[in-house]
Amino acid sequence: MANASGLISPSTLTVKQINNHLTPPPSTFSQSGFYLFNRISVKGLPLRCCSSIHGGGGAAHKHGPSQSPIPKWVTQGCKLVGCGSAVPSLNISNDDLSSIVETSDKWIYERTGIHNRRVLSGKDSLTGLSEMAARRALEMAQVEPDDVDLILMCTSTPEDLFGSAPQIQRASGCKNSPLSYDITAACSGFVLGLLSAACHIRGGGFKNVLVIGADSLSRYVDWTDRKTCILFGDAAGAVVVQACDGNEDGLFGFDFHSDGEGQKHLNATMREDNDQEDVLGTNGPAADFPPKRSSYSCIQMNGQEVFRFAVKCVPQSIESALGKAGMTSSDVDWLLLHQANQRITDKVSEKLQIPSERVISNLANYGNTSAASIPLALDEAIRSGKVQPGHTIAASGFGAGLTWGSTIMRWG
Repeated sequence: MANASGLISPSTLTVKQINNHLTPPPSTFSQSGFYLFNRISVKGLPLRCCSSIHGGGGAAHKHGPSQSPIPKWVTQGCKLVGCGSAVPSLNISNDDLSSIVETSDKWIYERTGIHNRRVLSGKDSLTGLSEMAARRALEMAQVEPDDVDLILMCTSTPEDLFGSAPQIQRASGCKNSPLSYDITAACSGFVLGLLSAACHIRGGGFKNVLVIGADSLSRYVDWTDRKTCILFGDAAGAVVVQACDGNEDGLFGFDFHSDGEGQKHLNATMREDNDQEDVLGTNGPAADFPPKRSSYSCIQMNGQEVFRFAVKCVPQSIESALGKAGMTSSDVDWLLLHQANQRITDKVSEKLQIPSERVISNLANYGNTSAASIPLALDEAIRSGKVQPGHTIAASGFGAGLTWGSTIMRWG
């Protein structure tokens, strides 16, 4: 199991040892759950002010909130100040799919809540969508590209095996060569990107972080398999996370988990190209050399198991994140889940006792866009006026890995 831990964790010190030597000046306790100190020192050991952002442990279908091994300190907050999104021009309806596989609009919608999805075609590219989403987010945030310190590209379908983030940096007009790298966590990728942005700002002194969620799962779909081809679409979404004073902090709590045992239920694994010619023939130095070219298989999913996993683990994760933020579900203005299946969203909101009118959903129009689904839905909700500055959002991503995680955040 993975545990999202703190930035600086003096593992050789126990909580008791820290407390015995800790002499903080007057402090306040922020809404995010982080103590705010001007300076903190441990006898014989300088301790840099940072946040300890942690997730829980346990098995995939049984876990509870974890406890931080050390206190949590932060002197700098972070908040969401801009968003943007972009989708391909080609729209594929359920009726379009019915000409390819045996299905219908009624059959698909009743089981998933999806009517349409957007698919990359022609000159569209994931890099191009990501650039467009990034520029729109920067424009809303009134942040110049050259003022971006970090770009996090959350995707499991990069257009370059070595990562797409540096290409987004260049395409978005960032000339100061900010740090840029990819995060691969499938449908949990965007919320993990928010955690990473918070860590870089609170512990690394970064000012403006661009977090992009983008995926093109259509490239890995078997369009003759009606169990999976009805679900997925392509899109990109982005937000700007900006440093702020601690009392303005807008990322209140996190909770993250992973369980490799569940990989068998949702994956797109590597496979060898068995049609490749034997380059060295029988004269090669080894029977299995050179290695055969490889590619990824189409998406394989056990829908029933993924459904059971999501409706059990996601509410627990959100409740854990709320607890770390010192909040309850009644404090939440909006519930925003990864857009996977409307029945999952309905079950999770029911367990959390959050009414449907406080749930953000655009699944019907775009399908499952993986890491793009949360920022895409958020951007639409903000630009339509549904989400207002100061609103609190409980967001959760879940999927392949298996991975799942939640964050409690405030817009603006």
